[in-house]
Amino acid sequence: MRLEAITWERLGDALAERLLDLKPGDGSPWPRVAFDGPPAARPGDLAQLVGEALRVRGRPSLAVDTGGFLRPASLRFEYGREDVEAYYSGWFDTAALWREVFGPLEPGGTGRVLPDLWDPAADRATRSPYVQLPPGGALLLHGPLLLGHWFPFDLTVHLRLSPAALRRRTPEEERWTLPAFERYEEETDPATAADVVVRADDPRHPAWGGLPE
Repeated sequence: MRLEAITWERLGDALAERLLDLKPGDGSPWPRVAFDGPPAARPGDLAQLVGEALRVRGRPSLAVDTGGFLRPASLRFEYGREDVEAYYSGWFDTAALWREVFGPLEPGGTGRVLPDLWDPAADRATRSPYVQLPPGGALLLHGPLLLGHWFPFDLTVHLRLSPAALRRRTPEEERWTLPAFERYEEETDPATAADVVVRADDPRHPAWGGLPE
């Protein structure tokens, strides 16, 4: 894939412009977008940029962090705090994401989305109120390991780090998660699966492969 340099601001604008005309294939009035990438790639920052670019264009959006849908500590750490298999397949409450985020945005849904469910620091429910996303409003879901769950995304953006950059930019206390991302590369191949790929090895100088036709 040929990549070209771009600024984060221009990237946010380009993705926002694409979303203005994006029609979900299943007839839902809410475009659903994935910003997939390891924490070191900071996919949430790009989601926020796109949300702001949509706002100035008069289009509502809701950024949702999968970190707000972690399972309770008793389940995440059942096999230890650094169990790679648990991180890969058991840390995130995908059932809750289906129920509280994607379900309300199906055709005929209510549009009432729960922005988060679980506070991992306090290890208890957040009790956040539901957010009403009006028709045409975009869901901007960001987090790691997003592309292997059959979520009904209408556009997927993958922030890619080379193995060396991923190790360099991951804090030492989190490097035990690196084998999970190696497995993700092997099993999901996110750079091929995603609609848009952004190389973020140098956080100051991203590059991307452009928008899909």
